[in-house]
Amino acid sequence: MATLTQYVLTYGLPLIFVFVLLEQLGAPVPSLTVLIVAGALSVEGGLSAWAALLVAVLASVLADVIWFALGRARGHRILKTLCGISLSPDSCVRQTERLFERWGLPSLLLAKFIPGFSTVAPPLAGATGARFSPFLLYDAAGALIWAGVGLAAGIVFHRAIDRALELLASLGSGALVVLGAAFAMFIAYKWWQRRRFYRFLRMSRITAEDLCSLIDSGKNPIVVDVRTAAARLADPRRIPGAVVMTVDQVDDRVADLPREREIILYCT
Repeated sequence: MATLTQYVLTYGLPLIFVFVLLEQLGAPVPSLTVLIVAGALSVEGGLSAWAALLVAVLASVLADVIWFALGRARGHRILKTLCGISLSPDSCVRQTERLFERWGLPSLLLAKFIPGFSTVAPPLAGATGARFSPFLLYDAAGALIWAGVGLAAGIVFHRAIDRALELLASLGSGALVVLGAAFAMFIAYKWWQRRRFYRFLRMSRITAEDLCSLIDSGKNPIVVDVRTAAARLADPRRIPGAVVMTVDQVDDRVADLPREREIILYCT
């Protein structure tokens, strides 16, 4: 195959745009790696760092605006969809909501450096009713910081990156096999974690119908709403009589709940 360097040089800007757009839409592609390589190539004049920065920011903002609009239109349903297909569904919604609840729109400045948060934060901003103009400002600034760091890393460490590219090129198709195998192992590990989590859920969860039956039968279960404040704001409805507490408060407050009654927790 042609050297990896020549490939990036030939398809540089379109490659950057496509990779960044796909990653920000949720696809597991290494767009930051492409930015680092682009930064290294810009030192020798083969690619404009400023053009790469502009293209990356445009692609990132475009993807995030799409997610913002979906969040505004569909609310927390879009978050359930996102985290349903996430490789880490056990923490996807909760961790994202807690970060966004604590920092608000300024969290978008560093969102792209936090795995998972980058994709979920824009629809969460839309779902919580954030105004579009501040969202766009913070999101563009965050994209600029993220892409700038990637390109700057490539510029600073371009000699080491050049040597790595030469090594990959010398391996020929073997480099693709090695990289593909590493990526496949990562996906397999995350899939195994996901399956283990769902097996745990099946052991400990009940359906809404089961809960309704418990209530109707007079067993009077204790229902605990552990959604974040942001989730309750986006959807103020809750099961009548539910006790509100955060996940962090459960361990401290569970001792105060009657032990002879079933305790049911529900979240986003």
